[in-house]
Amino acid sequence: KVFSKDFMLRYGIPTAEYKTFSSYLQAAEYVRLKGAPIVIKADGLAAGKGVIVAKTVEEATDALSLIMKDKAFGDAGKKVLVEQCLVGEEASFMFLTDGKTVVPLATSQDHKQIFDGDKGPNTGGMGAYSPAPVLTEELNEEIMEDVVGPIMKGLKREGINYRGVIYVGIMMCKGKPYVLEFNVRFGDPEAQPILSRLDSDLFELLKATAEGRLNEVEVKWKDEVAICVVLSSKGYPGEYEKGKKIKGLDSLKDKKDVVVFHAGTGLKDGDVVTSGGRVLGVTALGKDIRTAQDNAYKAIKEIDFEGMYYRKDIGDKAIKK
Repeated sequence: KVFSKDFMLRYGIPTAEYKTFSSYLQAAEYVRLKGAPIVIKADGLAAGKGVIVAKTVEEATDALSLIMKDKAFGDAGKKVLVEQCLVGEEASFMFLTDGKTVVPLATSQDHKQIFDGDKGPNTGGMGAYSPAPVLTEELNEEIMEDVVGPIMKGLKREGINYRGVIYVGIMMCKGKPYVLEFNVRFGDPEAQPILSRLDSDLFELLKATAEGRLNEVEVKWKDEVAICVVLSSKGYPGEYEKGKKIKGLDSLKDKKDVVVFHAGTGLKDGDVVTSGGRVLGVTALGKDIRTAQDNAYKAIKEIDFEGMYYRKDIGDKAIKK
């Protein structure tokens, strides 16, 4: 995260004001100086749980203690980012690049927090839909010019010959896109609805990306909306039990507009069981967001495991728009 924020600063990519610390005392002093709300981020990978939005100074210093003193995320917390809290609506913008050509993929919107109404602690993502109405055609063009262009320029200038997917986490704040984070992978769960809408061959797209001939490829999309609802284990993103038998998956195998993506699952004595916090991603297509939402939640009723939890409001923001 520190690398990506410094990269954004170097190439003028719009992002929140931030400061990096490797000392708990210095970080805590900075928090007291800045006040709250404020965002605390572990520098390294933390399974999507290393970002804490603190509403008070006490919450912020507790988060710093958890990451830097208690080492809740191990080496990922050796450095922390203390960041300005941007208020707005989040969206995800992904694109493929072979180092020369850029091919934008469909937009999507993730739901990071565990509870309905975007409440509670952050998770790896509790659901997503595509496309994201918050990112209009005009905003997509602005992101291509003000974010993607400088990314590609920066990669070239720094001698990084990157070929693959780049995920850009966006916060729409007062009508302007700010970058929250980069990932050099598809977003999860955003990839599930995006790829469900893809009408081109994914393998051919990725092969063209690897071989440096993305300029020869045309990406086609289904004229449908897709939504993914994550089924999680009780207790996630905190402690949770594993090994719970999952029932009802076979009843969805032949559903035309529904795909169940496995995440934290395993096999035990021939049964599919839970093995992680985020267990399944129930993904459905529909002619519009409401139809896709209905299809997803109807499919969920067929599935059951002990302690199964999911948000009931995935898609509501898009419907309200």
